[in-house]
Amino acid sequence: MHFYLLCGFASFTFSSRFLPSICPFHFPACLPASHSFQEGLSVVELIYWRDPKKTAPVFASVLLVLLALSMCSFISVVAYLLLAVMTVTISFRVYKTVMQAVQKTGEGNPFKAYLDQDMTLSKAQIEKYTDKVIDHINAHSGCLRHLLLVEDLVDSIKFAVVLWLLTYVGAWFNGLTLVMLAWIDLFSLPIVYEKYQVQIDEAVGKAHTQINTVIANIKTKIPWLKKKEE
Repeated sequence: MHFYLLCGFASFTFSSRFLPSICPFHFPACLPASHSFQEGLSVVELIYWRDPKKTAPVFASVLLVLLALSMCSFISVVAYLLLAVMTVTISFRVYKTVMQAVQKTGEGNPFKAYLDQDMTLSKAQIEKYTDKVIDHINAHSGCLRHLLLVEDLVDSIKFAVVLWLLTYVGAWFNGLTLVMLAWIDLFSLPIVYEKYQVQIDEAVGKAHTQINTVIANIKTKIPWLKKKEE
């Protein structure tokens, strides 16, 4: 069960050619209406460790925060993180102030370049991200409607089985543990898939063919399970 759970999380990071072979539900409504190619490319470069100097800090910092959250409360973790940042910034500010006094320079605040940066969100940016959120909500609401209102009985039964399995997953792990496992898988399994892509595609392809054959046989024997033809 643990193995399939990890594979499920990693499936979101695999190539688009691999995803259709393992996804149990295939609904156009489940797909977001739009996606930024540039944003997707930068994420792919991170999870495939194209530049370890960029990927390692992202992976390690988030993992450390998740580990801290598993041992301390959210408020404590946030407070300690901000205290650590302030310790660094105050120490650096004091150091630069002393150096400026010794060298008799008037450079001012060493963080002035960052203080002068415009951090406000424009109306266009807010509308852009709001539209993306709405697109995802609409897509997933259509997917849930398809499953919960039994538009296709076979797909709804698959979803019910997944939910039943998740009850066992929830009994074995808490939410934070699953998030940590997902984060580790996100940065490890794509590399494994990239290295052994041919073997994995071949094995998954065979399994997918067998599953489709079984489902087709069931639909043949039970006609009322067939999807209504438009």
